[in-house]
Amino acid sequence: MTTVYLVRHGEAEGNIYRRLHGQYDGDLTEKGLRQVEYLEQRFRSIHLDAVYSSPLRRCKKTARGLYEHKGLPLLLDTGLKEMSVGEWEDKPWGELGHTNPEQIMAFRRTTTEFCAPGGESFEQVRDRVADTILRLAAKHDGQTIALSTHFLAMRSALSRFHHCPVEQINEVIPKCDNTGVTCLRVEGEQVEIVYECDSSHLPPEMSTINKQNWKHNNDVADPAVNLWYRPWEPEGERELYLSCRQEAWQHVHPNDPFDGEGFYRTALQASRQGRENVICVMQGDQTVGLLQMDPYRFQEEKAGFIYFYYLNPELRGRGLGVQLLGQAVHRFRPEGRKTLRLRCSPDNLMGLRFYNKHGFHSLRWEENSPIELLILEKQID
Repeated sequence: MTTVYLVRHGEAEGNIYRRLHGQYDGDLTEKGLRQVEYLEQRFRSIHLDAVYSSPLRRCKKTARGLYEHKGLPLLLDTGLKEMSVGEWEDKPWGELGHTNPEQIMAFRRTTTEFCAPGGESFEQVRDRVADTILRLAAKHDGQTIALSTHFLAMRSALSRFHHCPVEQINEVIPKCDNTGVTCLRVEGEQVEIVYECDSSHLPPEMSTINKQNWKHNNDVADPAVNLWYRPWEPEGERELYLSCRQEAWQHVHPNDPFDGEGFYRTALQASRQGRENVICVMQGDQTVGLLQMDPYRFQEEKAGFIYFYYLNPELRGRGLGVQLLGQAVHRFRPEGRKTLRLRCSPDNLMGLRFYNKHGFHSLRWEENSPIELLILEKQID
């Protein structure tokens, strides 16, 4: 008999950026790294003979809480990867809900009809991951092993061990917080579930799903919490850009003159260089923000630069703004950028707290600026 611990990875970018990360190689968040510290404490007194992980970085970093303090090597197995979602990898949930509402409903219900273009079905991922667990258990017969894997991968495999169809996953299998642990006893093809999806090692403030509008994936189709993006139209949306710029400026610099035309010319030039450089933030059919990126500044330093980061005032403080950060990471990471930079006034205390929470630190003061601005930086690769 083999004892198998299945461990869901810590909070990852897709969890807070509201993006579909199947086999996209997203990273852990700052909170996710802290969750791994609590996971390590849980396993301090648990003997392990081997630790395996999905080769995706969010699982490999989570596995550090299992193997490093025990002096074990980390073993990688592709069978532990998350469900492949093909052409939907790293797409915002808001975009998928807007363009593919029927498929998103099938995803919510974990139906056999769901399969993203070029991706896996729930049945395929169920059999792949369950077979991997049985194979590794047989390889370590009589031992204790831990497997660092993913949310859908683990729940799909558990549906087979529960002998239930994939459509009943949400009814039969409890929701699993990040770094949640499931314990199995495996003897050949027989699997006993000792406990599942236990996250008792996390204090309440370290929970991810308790901070989200989340239950059985119900919010993946909710336009109120999932944003999406489209190119800004310079000619027809000039006033939109200027109104956002002016509100943002006056919020932080109420006594300084606002150069609307200068800002507009900068946006117009950026848009002409690439329509993905200035984009509108959408909530359902409503434009609720803007994101302007400059791919040329800091290019030699392998940094991506956010020139303007804006969300309507009524949506601030609701946990939505971080999704714009995810869109910037989506833009710059494939280009090989190692960091993400932006500017923030030292008087913008709310902005500084927000950026600090999500991994930014102060790099230096902006040079040749008529007002004081800090350049902040965040590691993205």
